[in-house]
Amino acid sequence: MLVSIVIRTLNEEKHLDELLFAINAQVSDIFSVESVIVDSGSTDRTLEIANAHGARVTHIKKEEFSFGRSLNVGCNFAGGNILVFVSGHCVPASKHWLHELCFPIYENKVQYTYGRQIGRDTTKYSEQRVFEKYFPDHCMLPQEGFFCNNANSALLRKSWEKHSFDEDLTGLEDMQLARKLVESGGLVGYVSKAPVYHIHDESWAQVERRYEREAIALRNIKPEIHMTLGDFLRCYMSSMLSDFGDAVKQKVFFREFRSIVIFRFLQYWGGYKGNHIHRKLSKEAKRKYFYPKERVTRELKVDNNEQNHSLNAPKSE
Repeated sequence: MLVSIVIRTLNEEKHLDELLFAINAQVSDIFSVESVIVDSGSTDRTLEIANAHGARVTHIKKEEFSFGRSLNVGCNFAGGNILVFVSGHCVPASKHWLHELCFPIYENKVQYTYGRQIGRDTTKYSEQRVFEKYFPDHCMLPQEGFFCNNANSALLRKSWEKHSFDEDLTGLEDMQLARKLVESGGLVGYVSKAPVYHIHDESWAQVERRYEREAIALRNIKPEIHMTLGDFLRCYMSSMLSDFGDAVKQKVFFREFRSIVIFRFLQYWGGYKGNHIHRKLSKEAKRKYFYPKERVTRELKVDNNEQNHSLNAPKSE
């Protein structure tokens, strides 16, 4: 059975070579593999690396990019019966990663799976704890609910053809599709035996922006969620104190103190801000969420002339 691994890229040369090496080293007696790159205008060695590994490449214009749209382009371009999604800055941690991720779909236990995410040596302390919470060391096949994460996931092609990814969201397109899948009688599963290293080498501004855009997207998916200033303070303090406790036990408190304080503040402050944006975002405003590494030279504005738009808050820690 053919599996298509769809990778969204924009200047991903730093980790793409390692990722594609790991993909080509996968072992399975059931699945054959093709790698599909959806590139939105890379100017580094991304496309050179993709071609060197025999990946198939398709393109999306930067001005047309959204997370959901780029995945739909990649899925349409791909030929596999199972569609695997992996971030360009993730690297499989096992040569059996692909087999383990796809096998529950092959067995018809579920239609959508997502695998474990773990940090590497550059991962911020608090983000490692986020990984441990949302990606534990035990499988759930199927799981309850529709949490999912496309940094490391697999989807039955027929399910994508039925639902497709929302092209207007600023993130969490995985959860939106998973919700539609579950509401129509489908199943989502978590596979701890399919781990990847998720390498988030972000600046502090990028951390805040990531949680802000996810909060905006979550408000679309679950508009009943509302994050008050009191919620922000409670979440921030409880998560920070919990991290402090673990850091003391691991004897890294003084080394990680500053990182914990900053990360947890930006996580929930970004979530709070995203939850309180109540207008449809202009194209320029969306650009800062889709391309967080680019310098924004003009003031980012919210279009006051558009109709109100339901946005929303981050996954609580």
